[in-house]
Amino acid sequence: MLAELQRCFRENRVLYSQHARREMRDEPLGRILEQEVYEAVSTGEIIEDYPDDTPYPSCLVFGRTRRGRPVHAVCAHAPEEDRAIVITVYEPDPDRWIDFRRRVAP
Repeated sequence: MLAELQRCFRENRVLYSQHARREMRDEPLGRILEQEVYEAVSTGEIIEDYPDDTPYPSCLVFGRTRRGRPVHAVCAHAPEEDRAIVITVYEPDPDRWIDFRRRVAP
């Protein structure tokens, strides 16, 4: 799925949910720009899969911006539209993530 998502980002075939837009705007650690999401997904890796999500399976992508900012983006690929859908985006809390890749045990 990552290759499909990255290709959609390169081809500007990306749809941001209202939730993602709100999270990007209201991020406590500073607004996240579309360019930062592009950079993070383009160089990112899938750290969690959500195969049972509907209407499309999704995944959590971790990547860094050119300036090194860590970004998590939950994305899905809509095959009939050949479009990446960004469900949510946030800067991960280092107290809740180990190397921004694994969740800290509760």
